[in-house]
Amino acid sequence: MTNAYSRFLSALFCLFLGGLLVWHVLLPDRARSDVENRTLAQRPEFSWSALVDGSYTEAVEAYFADQFPLRDQWTGLKARAEQAIGKTEFNGVYLCGDTLISKVEAPDAALVEKNLSYVQRLREKTDANVYLGLIPSAAEIWREMLPVGAPSWDQTALLAAAAELGLPQADLQSALAAHAGEPIFYRTDHHWTSLGAFYGANTLLETLGKEPLSREDFTLEIASEDFNGTLYSQSGVHWLTPDTLEFWVEDTGLSLTSWRTGAPEAGSLYERSYLKEKDKYSAFLGGNQPLCVIKNEAVTDGSKLLLVRDSYSDSLAPFLSQRFSEVHLLDLRYYRLPAAQYAVENGIADIVVLYSIPNFITDKNLVFLAQ
Repeated sequence: MTNAYSRFLSALFCLFLGGLLVWHVLLPDRARSDVENRTLAQRPEFSWSALVDGSYTEAVEAYFADQFPLRDQWTGLKARAEQAIGKTEFNGVYLCGDTLISKVEAPDAALVEKNLSYVQRLREKTDANVYLGLIPSAAEIWREMLPVGAPSWDQTALLAAAAELGLPQADLQSALAAHAGEPIFYRTDHHWTSLGAFYGANTLLETLGKEPLSREDFTLEIASEDFNGTLYSQSGVHWLTPDTLEFWVEDTGLSLTSWRTGAPEAGSLYERSYLKEKDKYSAFLGGNQPLCVIKNEAVTDGSKLLLVRDSYSDSLAPFLSQRFSEVHLLDLRYYRLPAAQYAVENGIADIVVLYSIPNFITDKNLVFLAQ
């Protein structure tokens, strides 16, 4: 390589970097990435103290990384390049054919023990029937789809630990495993599909002494055929066919009250505005909120159910509302009053602590069950 050619390559590289810098400066900063489904870092404010302690340079690095021109396209290209060299794990997500499955890391054993003890203490504080509903993720139910030798924590260990404590459980593991050959989880998202939620609902209903539902009772509505979920965002694998999102339960005769802002306001079983956004799963009940209540005027026996929820409950609750006069969903991340007290004040006889296993083993808010 001649000196002239070396200088030419160096100049070309500097021109490329300079062009990217100018492009970055001219482009308006984005507040959020719909592809990654997260808020992006903004231009940091300079201060001498921040410069001295290093926080300013860290913030600048995060800012440039998040606001990099064509960031979403580069992220997808990076995943394609990694696939080309045989990589099967992308930011904690396994690519399994046409399906993305989130890896489950081994949890903090002390936290798991504490979370189980909080459920036990809730049982001791209330006269209501308390059940634990642990939902295995796709990494457990579809374990045979994982790449050969790919590690993922054995989620049945948690079910065994709960059984040793004598906690009454809804056997969602067996229910999902019995239908493992069906599309019970999304391919680009970590949640179960409406079909998976249907099987989960019937398991809960049987556990609670209620008549199970029949698939023939529902008219399936294709809500979206363009759903790219959380694993699509996390992995950078952007070339899979989008998921189909379905609504099964008609909202006729159902009313929903939400405490999203701390005061009761009318809600909807399906917030269809989310279907135009990236976070389409939040169309179920309108997504995360401290508390919401679904009432079914057709069920007149006065039966009430409290779900201590994570987001899996949002697609499940519409099914449960077919057998209960009221279904209450309480999120411990935002609602901090005692669940036992809430059950007494609202005349609720059955409580289900319903969590996906990956959430249960990492959630630090379950301590509020023990209040």
